[in-house]
Amino acid sequence: MADVAVRRGWPVDVHPLPPLLHNRPERIAAAVERRVRELGPHYARVAVGYAGCGTRGALDEVCHRLGVPRLPGSDCYEVFAGAARLRAVLETEPGTYLLTDYLVTSFHRSVVVELGLDRFPQLREDYFGHYRRAVWLAQHPTAALRAAAGRAAGVLGLPLEEVVVGDALLERALEELLAMGRRRQRRASR
Repeated sequence: MADVAVRRGWPVDVHPLPPLLHNRPERIAAAVERRVRELGPHYARVAVGYAGCGTRGALDEVCHRLGVPRLPGSDCYEVFAGAARLRAVLETEPGTYLLTDYLVTSFHRSVVVELGLDRFPQLREDYFGHYRRAVWLAQHPTAALRAAAGRAAGVLGLPLEEVVVGDALLERALEELLAMGRRRQRRASR
């Protein structure tokens, strides 16, 4: 997100939450609420850079209650790939494990360590035995990221497919998020 804001010259400050919250989606809404309340007095507009992310509507409830917009979509995969493209990827092979640029670079910490596979590698089959392939939704494919994606798929014991999605849909979603924030601010100042 910060990369898009810099590239577009948007006067945006990004205040990230710990990415490992994605491993505990039931904690996302509360963490977002705390951060929005902390930032609210310091900014004219605040927006949430999360999709639904497994919060089962809790994030939407927080955003609605606090009057802040959030990224559209059910998860980051949908934000990057778009709903139709993601649906096509998953319909082709329902047993697809999805990766993003962030996830391939943090795979060891976010997946291996968090699931205890570094200590109990025999659990790999229990966790991932039903998957048939890994698909990397590549935002910025580079040789280094491609190698990291290959390593992640290797840990999972899955063949890797690369689908280049770029960040145009993220950029469009952020642009709309900023526009929604401006509209809400204008309505509030009337």
